[in-house]
Amino acid sequence: MEAITEETKSPAPAVLTTLPSDDVRQIMWRFADRYELHMLVQSARGVARGPVARLVAAGGRNSHEWTAEKNALLQHYDESGITAASLEPEQGGYIAGPKNLALALLAFELAWVDAGAATGSLAGNLGLAPIHERGTPAQREQYVSGAAPLKPGEHRKQIRAAFALTEPIPFVGVETGMLAGKVRVADWKNGGEPLLQVEKRGRFITNMGFANVVTAAVDSDDARIKGSCMVILEEGDPGVWDRGTPTKKLVHQLSSTNDPVFNLKVPAHRIVGGYTVKDGVIIPNYSHGEIIEAVFRRTRVTVGLMTSAKLLSAVEPVILYQRRRFRGGEGAPGTPRYELGIQQKEDALHRLVDVWATGEASASLGFHAARLFDELDPLEKVKDQWLAGKKLTGRAALKEMARINADAMELVKINSQPASERDSSRAGDLEADPLVKFAVLDSLANVFCPACKLWNTGHGANMMREAVSLMGGYGVTEDCPGFLGQKWMDAQLEATYEGPEAVQRLQLSLTMTNELFLAQFKQWISGLRRLAGERPGTGACTLASAMQLWLWTLNHVQTAVDADGVRLFHKTRQGVTFPLADALCWLLAARQFILDVVELETRGAENPALAEGLAGTVGFFNDLAHVQCARAAGEISRITSELVFGYNRHPAWDETSCHACYCAEELESLEGLIPGIDSSARAYSDVAETGEQHPCKTGPCVKFHGLENFIRLRAKLDGCLTGCRLAKDRAAESLTKVMTREALDYPV
Repeated sequence: MEAITEETKSPAPAVLTTLPSDDVRQIMWRFADRYELHMLVQSARGVARGPVARLVAAGGRNSHEWTAEKNALLQHYDESGITAASLEPEQGGYIAGPKNLALALLAFELAWVDAGAATGSLAGNLGLAPIHERGTPAQREQYVSGAAPLKPGEHRKQIRAAFALTEPIPFVGVETGMLAGKVRVADWKNGGEPLLQVEKRGRFITNMGFANVVTAAVDSDDARIKGSCMVILEEGDPGVWDRGTPTKKLVHQLSSTNDPVFNLKVPAHRIVGGYTVKDGVIIPNYSHGEIIEAVFRRTRVTVGLMTSAKLLSAVEPVILYQRRRFRGGEGAPGTPRYELGIQQKEDALHRLVDVWATGEASASLGFHAARLFDELDPLEKVKDQWLAGKKLTGRAALKEMARINADAMELVKINSQPASERDSSRAGDLEADPLVKFAVLDSLANVFCPACKLWNTGHGANMMREAVSLMGGYGVTEDCPGFLGQKWMDAQLEATYEGPEAVQRLQLSLTMTNELFLAQFKQWISGLRRLAGERPGTGACTLASAMQLWLWTLNHVQTAVDADGVRLFHKTRQGVTFPLADALCWLLAARQFILDVVELETRGAENPALAEGLAGTVGFFNDLAHVQCARAAGEISRITSELVFGYNRHPAWDETSCHACYCAEELESLEGLIPGIDSSARAYSDVAETGEQHPCKTGPCVKFHGLENFIRLRAKLDGCLTGCRLAKDRAAESLTKVMTREALDYPV
């Protein structure tokens, strides 16, 4: 046998040398070529790790009131460009086109230090979002442009906006369709504009400590007004403008939250989106539900990324804590105890790997959703203009969009065919149609938005608790490096923002069965199989098998019934639909993480600044992705098995079952005639021992008639986990070698 020499040994794999840089993130999150976003990130980071961090360290979170120190942050937001980031250039902004990715990056940077500061900034955008999305041109010109920071020499009052949707307890958070706020006609002179009386009591309204404009959701309390709408309220309107008492929050204290009371007279042109009059009835052009649907499907993504920022911001503080844990006690510099501290123990490293992998996957999912909406927004405007040009509304519009969806499905099917069999001409025609492209992207956005909000904030909050636990008792102190205890508490609120988990699960249960989405989902499985052949260390094969198992289960439960003959898949059967929605989120996040790692490996070589450490960074991220895919596979296995088997009644020991049992004596006598029958029967059948009528257990073993494919897919998925723990070991070892700073770059 040939001796192994130093020359014949495999070269040592590259290792992670430093924490991911901005260059790495710009490539993974696809904004490397957008200089204006680089500058926005740096500006937001300067505010977050400067005045925001100093305020937190000084105890600014210890009061519920909107103090002068907190109010000073608004000036920092204005001067840094944060306030104007959501505005069009003609409105005083500096970023042209859709801004979902820009606002997502902004929220991420602020939440890296404090989520309350991020919320305070984003709430101003939320207050203006109904006007931005559905307002009339005049409303956008007056209110959105009015939010721009004042230029030198300007003497106008800058608009600070708030969004008033939720109502006082017991209604708060129950149902966005249940509005206690009311609107009625106060005065309507012949030939004149109606004057409206608006009554609204808000609950948990962000920015109300300083807002001077509010977009409020109200329902009609007058036969002369049809349905619900949103109305723009201004400080100074006749009537009551009461900011209310500050909410006694345990979290997000750097945002202003109050329970305001409004009873104001406003002109009818303040109805967001305008109105028409028919037979003496005011008909708002948009109901409040239509407006918040347009708003929330975008802003939920930024909230999800706030939790991602917390998880990734926890990595360095935990590493520093782990390494320094035993310094000052036994162990001299240079010894493992001194240099590694708790990192000598595998458990601490493995748990931090899980935290980091979750943070990466949730960030990948969130930033992909933000980019998706950037691509979708202009197409949605084209679609709206097209429908308006044809004067199609209601059922007629839905019927026409169904035709467009059929074309989109045709395009997806063509693209799934081998290149040699593909009708390229037809595909080109369909791809050139912006309405078809809208239908394809819209089917994805309707899934990615609630998935991002649900998984990032829900599972993210759980993993944030894990991060805090890795700091020991230090994690729940005010001076914990990175403010991790406060971030853990903040994550609990983010999970309820813009609809709690049940709202997101309900939306997912409806959108994940869209045939256009599922057709693309099947393409992703094939794509991951190919990717696994090219990059076997990413966990792509594991994830593809998990996706296949999820898809089989979805198809199964849509036609299956429970032990009583009741349909399994139904909108009211949330014990079935909600777990499937949860499972899908795991798949989407892991897949997007893999794609981001591939992007880094592909484009990273083009950046000279990454040349030295790129191989180690990519290798580490591959291992993290593999770990996350394995965790996702475990969740899918658990959830799908419960759904497939859990609604069947376990067999009982009835007369038929007892007769089907073998007796031990019978097997002994048959063994001489049929060698091996004893062991085979015990493996696959129920055997009653001597003196027993049947085996001592609940009932006969469950048979899998009709579920053979599920059993096969489940067994295949189990086998696909091969190597995942080796990947975790490699990632854990990297944590002991990666270089960190001596201290965080913001005060603690």
